[in-house]
Amino acid sequence: MHSDNTPLTGSDLIQRFQALDGFLLEYQALWRPKPFTQLELPWERDYPELAAWLRNRSLENADAAHNAPEHLDAPAPFPALAATAAQLSAVGDLPVAPLGKLPNQLTVDVPGRKWQQIEAFASRLDFAQPPRQWLDWCAGKGHLGRLLARDGKPLLSLEFDAALVGDGQRMSDRLQLNARHRQQDVLAAEAGEHLQTEHTAVALHACGDLHVRLLQLASERGCRQLAVAPCCYNRIDSDHYRPLSNAAQGSALLLSRDDLRLPLAETVTAGARVRRLRDSSMARRLAFDLLQRDLRGIDDYLPIPSVPPAWLDKPFADYCRDLAALKGLPSPAERDWSTLEAQSWKRLAVVRNLELVRGLFRRPLELWLLLDRALFLQERGYDVTLGSFCNPRMTPRNLLLLAERI
Repeated sequence: MHSDNTPLTGSDLIQRFQALDGFLLEYQALWRPKPFTQLELPWERDYPELAAWLRNRSLENADAAHNAPEHLDAPAPFPALAATAAQLSAVGDLPVAPLGKLPNQLTVDVPGRKWQQIEAFASRLDFAQPPRQWLDWCAGKGHLGRLLARDGKPLLSLEFDAALVGDGQRMSDRLQLNARHRQQDVLAAEAGEHLQTEHTAVALHACGDLHVRLLQLASERGCRQLAVAPCCYNRIDSDHYRPLSNAAQGSALLLSRDDLRLPLAETVTAGARVRRLRDSSMARRLAFDLLQRDLRGIDDYLPIPSVPPAWLDKPFADYCRDLAALKGLPSPAERDWSTLEAQSWKRLAVVRNLELVRGLFRRPLELWLLLDRALFLQERGYDVTLGSFCNPRMTPRNLLLLAERI
């Protein structure tokens, strides 16, 4: 039996994947429907006590529970689901190899939180064999690669943005590192030509298709080692998720691009002003949702595009009229706008509280996706470990896949 405080490796990977797969399939009626787009969720009829309890809570209550819904003392089946989700999501920390004193020049031009993530990532790269050559994938200016190559090992940094490539090369040259920064679209056909068997490929928060491409190419080219912390699973070019491993390909769980946004729904601490703007924007969108159902005579959600932040400065009635015009709907007649606006804030509180049920499935779904990647590498002859590299307060995307050719 796997212990909660150790990383997942070996047969743990498939066992945990299968347990998560069963959990997500069994309860998909709870995590798929979105309170933002539906006035009533199908599961509310099955769990009326839980639904009523959540609907009676305030927006402040919802926000306080958002990042840790598992601690909420809600009616059944919430506590049992929370306990199972927590158990299935438990992954221990990867061992730390201290980096020692680092030259100050390495941290030039790196925001504090980003540098903390880079240091945390670099300190968890515990491979059986010492790396020989580094490959920094979707490298930006190459801060991570520079930190890893500070001992003189060769570094190749690949990045799409030419300005970042130039900045990165200048910074590496200033530190007299053995580093080449190359402009490369990693999704292009020739990207694999850069990868060699000697490479230890690293990617910190490469989005969706970008990190999947690395796993595919690195395993094809036989790279010795990989260290990948994925991000933004929904950034894919297909409408549905394409599983990588045999295990996930055999699963009955079919995920839409929209489903893949669920793991990213945590809110990182934002200031009061930012939160207020976000809430105002969501409340207005919910108000327009109520209005458009009335205008169209169709009781269904209508997707609306993002509008410039300046729209929030418009009087509420103008905002609604302009959005109706944008969507080609008839202009709303005069009505009690203040009542509609008040309704929208009430609905925002309901939406946020009902979302706490979906919140229980954020980490299980993220771990399912990560284990798909881990099993894919394991099937291709890698020894794979999955663990966390930092506290989730530093970044919610704090899970790291380490893979080494056996």
